[in-house]
Amino acid sequence: MTDSNKKIFGLIGYPLGHSFSRKFFNSKFDDEKINAEYLNFEIDDITKFPSILKDHINISGLNVTIPYKKQIIPYLDEIDSDAKAIGAVNVIKIIKNENRTISKGYNSDFSGFKESLQPLLRENHRHALILGTGGASKAVAHALHLLKIEATYVSRNKKDNALTYNELNSDIMARNTLIINTTPVGMYPKINECPDIPYKFITPQHICYDLIYNPEETLFLKHAKDNGAIIKNGMEMLRLQALKAWGIWNNEY
Repeated sequence: MTDSNKKIFGLIGYPLGHSFSRKFFNSKFDDEKINAEYLNFEIDDITKFPSILKDHINISGLNVTIPYKKQIIPYLDEIDSDAKAIGAVNVIKIIKNENRTISKGYNSDFSGFKESLQPLLRENHRHALILGTGGASKAVAHALHLLKIEATYVSRNKKDNALTYNELNSDIMARNTLIINTTPVGMYPKINECPDIPYKFITPQHICYDLIYNPEETLFLKHAKDNGAIIKNGMEMLRLQALKAWGIWNNEY
């Protein structure tokens, strides 16, 4: 028998495979005796999004992952200022009015990254290299802007306002003592790959941060650690952004 009072939350993406969010939230619901369930909505086309809202009347909130963080925006009724500045949404709040369901988009990636990075920062960390130019890189750039850290993108291909990997030299690496990998390079199962940067120029003055959390220590982080850098993976960011999403769904922000 279906529980008509049970709230539904979920994740939209494709493919989803194993989901951190589903495990995290269902464990939270069990531990805290919350009458809710978190589901994976694996859709192969963003045009199927409206049917999720239609078929699940108890939906209260959704997370959004690859490849729909940008594609979802035209389907939403509202979008908050941070998500607008970033150009990507990873949290949707479903607001039920008398005769209407309103969907509002937020971005909790930037705040999760910002909160997890901040305790590591020192005075010398005023310039950063962001490896990659995808959706995640925009959330990182927004967080760095709020932290008053000047950021430069690094791309495989020549782009405006970005360096290429083969342009990275000793001077650039010395100036940019914060390096963030926002690409999937090195993610399981391709654990023997890493971004093509000159690791020999990394020093104990550097922080190297990888948004990847599987494996726990990517080859990027291993090379950085071998040169004395402070390293951090994306697990704390993931947990913090999930908690921020929960706060958004429950009117805490």
